[in-house]
Amino acid sequence: MKKAQSIRIHGVVQGVGFRPFVYRLAHSHGLCGWVLNAGEGVQIHVEGAAPAVDRFVQDLQTQPPPASRIAEIDLADAEIQGFAEFEIRDSEAGGNAPTVRISPDLPVCASCLEELFSGEDRRRGYPYINCTDCGPRYSIILGLPYDRPRTTMRDWPMCPRCAAEYSDPLDRRFHAQPVACPDCGPHFHLHAGDDVVNGEEAALREAVRLLRARRILAVKGIGGYHLSCNAHDRDAVADLRERKFRKEKPFALMARDLNVARRLVKLSPEAESLLISSQSPVVLAPARVALDGVAPENGDLGVMLPYSPLHHLLFAYGAPAALVMTSANRSSEPIAYEDDEALERLSGIADAFLIGERPIARRVDDSVCAVTALGPAVLRRARGYAPGAVAKLPADRPILALGGDLKNTITLVVGGEAFVSQHLGDLGNYDAFRAFQETVHDLTSMYEVKWETLRVVHDLHPEYVSSLFAQALKAAEIVAVQHHRAHIASVLAEHDALDRRVLGVAFDGTGFGDDGAIWGSEFFIGSIEKGFERVAHLRPAVLPGGDAAARHPVQAAAGFLAGLDDLPDLTAEPFNFPRRYIQARELIEKDVRVFPTTSAGRLFDTAAALLGFTREISFEGQAAIWLEHQARGARPDIEEHPLPLDGKELDFRPLLAAVIVDRKAGRSVPEIARAFHHGLAAGVARAVLDLTAQERLDTVVLSGGVFQNRLLLERLVNLLRTASLAVWCNREVPANDGGLSLGQAAMACLLQ
Repeated sequence: MKKAQSIRIHGVVQGVGFRPFVYRLAHSHGLCGWVLNAGEGVQIHVEGAAPAVDRFVQDLQTQPPPASRIAEIDLADAEIQGFAEFEIRDSEAGGNAPTVRISPDLPVCASCLEELFSGEDRRRGYPYINCTDCGPRYSIILGLPYDRPRTTMRDWPMCPRCAAEYSDPLDRRFHAQPVACPDCGPHFHLHAGDDVVNGEEAALREAVRLLRARRILAVKGIGGYHLSCNAHDRDAVADLRERKFRKEKPFALMARDLNVARRLVKLSPEAESLLISSQSPVVLAPARVALDGVAPENGDLGVMLPYSPLHHLLFAYGAPAALVMTSANRSSEPIAYEDDEALERLSGIADAFLIGERPIARRVDDSVCAVTALGPAVLRRARGYAPGAVAKLPADRPILALGGDLKNTITLVVGGEAFVSQHLGDLGNYDAFRAFQETVHDLTSMYEVKWETLRVVHDLHPEYVSSLFAQALKAAEIVAVQHHRAHIASVLAEHDALDRRVLGVAFDGTGFGDDGAIWGSEFFIGSIEKGFERVAHLRPAVLPGGDAAARHPVQAAAGFLAGLDDLPDLTAEPFNFPRRYIQARELIEKDVRVFPTTSAGRLFDTAAALLGFTREISFEGQAAIWLEHQARGARPDIEEHPLPLDGKELDFRPLLAAVIVDRKAGRSVPEIARAFHHGLAAGVARAVLDLTAQERLDTVVLSGGVFQNRLLLERLVNLLRTASLAVWCNREVPANDGGLSLGQAAMACLLQ
C-alpha cells in the first residue's frame, strides 16, 4: 500500500547538507518525490510504500547531518502524484517572511582537513577549502534562502570540476555555497608595507617567518581580522599591548592542537568538550603555564583551537605552537573585518597583513565560554553560536529587542523564534554603534520584517544609545523593559518557562531602576507571564560622580564606606588610597553629583580597593576579576564575613567592616578576598532561603554579570542545593548584558 507525506522541517537546515541527505535517504528507501529550500526551512514531498515512508520519516529525525539542528518537523498526509524519481528542486523564494534558522559559521571538518594536507588532492594547501559539513555561513550570507548568489562568493564562478561536485547530490560538496578550488576561487596574499607576497605557500612561509621573528601579524579570519604573535615571546606580547592600547585585558590564545591546549590550561572533561565542539569557542580555564603579558594578574587563560583551514596551514608551516589570537582592533573598538578598513585602522599595530580575497558580510568575533558550577556557560556569544535561535516565544507580532549599551546584542523574534545576534560591543564607541545599526538592518531585512508590524523593545534607561535609537524608529510599537527584570527573563526564556513563578536574583554593575536609582543587587518574585515584583535588594549606598565611579574603585569605595563608623585613615598604610578618594568624599559631603545605588559590581570594586586595587581599571569588571583571582589563592575552608539581611535589605556594612579589620590586622589578601566571597554567597543564600520559604517557591534564577564570577556562583549554588532548590542560570546567552536582549524580547512578547 502506497502513501505520500508533505514534510516541513524548521531549524538549522540550510547550508548544512540537508537536501543531499534527504536525497540519499529517499533513494535508500526506494521513494520518489522532491526536496527544496524554502523561506521557513526545508520542504519535502515523499511518496512510496507506506512502511518505507514511515522508516524515511524516522531516519529523518534520528540521523540528520552533523551540522544541522532540527527544531521542529511538521508532517501532513498528501496526495500521491506519481513521481518516477526523487529530485532536488531549486530554492523557493517569496511568500511568507522566512523563518529559517541561519547556520552559524562552522569549523573546518576532518574530511576537508585530510584533503588540505593530501599530496594527491587538488585542494591541497588551499585556505578556502570547505564542504556542506563545514566552513563559513553567517559571515558570508547576504540574503535568504541561502544560495550562492546570496553570499559573498557570488563573484567567483565555479570551474567545471567544482560545478560538477556542487551539482552531484551524492558528493560531499553538493550545494556547498562557498565551494571553490585554487583554479576558480579566492586566494590569500601577504601585505607588508609596500611589499606584496602572492601565492598561498609563499605568503604563509613569510607569515610564519614574521611570527617567529617577534612580529605582529594581522590575519583575516572567518568573521574578521585577528592580531597574532608568539604567545611565548614576552617582547612581542608587550609590543602588541602597547600598539593596541590594551593595558591589561587578557589576550585570547590559539593552540596548535588539543595536546598543546592541555599544556597551557587545566581542562576538565566539560571544558575539553567545549574546546572541540562545532562552536570552537575561546574557553576560559585555569592556567598551567605563566605567559608574560598574556593575562596579567589573572589565573585563567582563554584558549581556542584552529577552526579555519588558514589556521591549520599556519601551524603546519611552522608557526609557534601557541599564538596570541586577539580581535584586530584598538582598545574598545569592534573587530576590523573589511580589508581597506583593516589596513587603515591597524596601521601601526600590525607589521604585516595576511589578507584573503573573499569578503566578509558582517563582523563576527570569537565566542567565549567557561565551565561553571551549573555547567558550560557562554560569556560572549558570537562565532559558532550566532545568529542561532535560543528560545520559542509566543509573540503576536515580530519583536526587535535592542539590548543595553554595554556588551550589546540584539534579538529578533519572528515566527515565534528568538534569534540572538553576535556580540556587538559597547555602543558608546561609534564603530560599535555602526555595527549595531548594520546588524539591526541585517536581521530585519534578511527575515523580511515590515517596520509597521514591529514591536521594538529597549532598556528603561532613557539616555542609553540603544534607547534613543529605538525612539527614533518608525515601528508599530515601542516599549521599555527594566534592566534587571530582563536579566531574569532571559534565563526563563532559555528554559522555556515563561509562566514559571520563581525567585530571581539579578546582580550586576549598573542598571536603571524603577525609581531612577542605579540598581544592581535585586531580588524579584514572579514570572514573565505575570511580571516581577522587587522584594529585596542590597542596602542603598551612594555613588559619587556617577559613571566615573565604575572606572575608579576608590571612588566607588568612597560611597560604600560613607555609611561606616570609625573608618581608619584609608590614605595611610596598608590601604594607600589616592587623592581621588578624598575628592569623592568631598562630593558626598557637599551632596554634589551623588547618586543612590544598590550595585553589586561597585561593592566588589570597594572590596578590591580595600585589598590593594587602588588604580583606575583598564577594562570593565577588572577590579572584580582581580578580587576573584586573589580569592582563589586561599584555602577553601575560610570562614565567611558577615552579610546580614535587615528586613528587605542586605546590609553590606558589616561585610566591609570585616574586610577593613582583617586588612589592618595583616591578614593575607587572598584569605580576606575569600572570606568576602563566602560572606556574600552566604548572605544571598540566607535571603533566598527566607524568600522562597515565605512564598513556597522551588526555583531560583541567577543572572547578571556578577554571576560570571565562578567562585561566587559555585559557593552560592552549593548552599542553595542543600535546600533542594532548583537553581537556573544562563546557558545559551551570557549572564552579563549580552543576554539582555533575549530577556527584553521575552518580556515584550506577552504585552497585550
